[in-house]
Amino acid sequence: MSKLAGNGRWESKMLLTEHQEQYDKRKESKPSGRPTTEELEMIRDLIMLPYMLTVSEKGLQDVRSTSNTFRGMFERLVQWMMDRISRELSLLRRELSRRNIKVFSDETYDGVIYHRYVCRGYEDKFGIVRETLRSEMIARLNRYGAEFFRSREWTAEETKEKESKEKDGKPKE
Repeated sequence: MSKLAGNGRWESKMLLTEHQEQYDKRKESKPSGRPTTEELEMIRDLIMLPYMLTVSEKGLQDVRSTSNTFRGMFERLVQWMMDRISRELSLLRRELSRRNIKVFSDETYDGVIYHRYVCRGYEDKFGIVRETLRSEMIARLNRYGAEFFRSREWTAEETKEKESKEKDGKPKE
């Protein structure tokens, strides 16, 4: 122990305020390697969203191959859902990267889909039962569908405008 330690006089004189803040932050507890509940939900969503995108793409192909009266509306709905899923997936990947969490595809065994993840040095496997994944996907797609129909994006006026834009190549004023 030095002669100057403990008297408090030199602590504030030798450090700039930003250095003092950095010094104080070092003492704060850092997040442990184990993921929080929120992070586990993010990992689940990262696993689920690509499956939702695949299901939506297949649904879009099915809709395009039919001659249903509501084909245009179904097509817009599925395309809107796919755009929404892609945006969510992009944001989720960015957030997991920011939190230093990496997820790797692994294996399927007895109806359980396993993915290995590394969270701030902590490594483990995340398993989700295929039926649970399916029910979560259905619930999420239903929620997206409800949001789509609550929004004004599917109205007839906007549909006519979009169709005229596609024909003319110019926005209609």
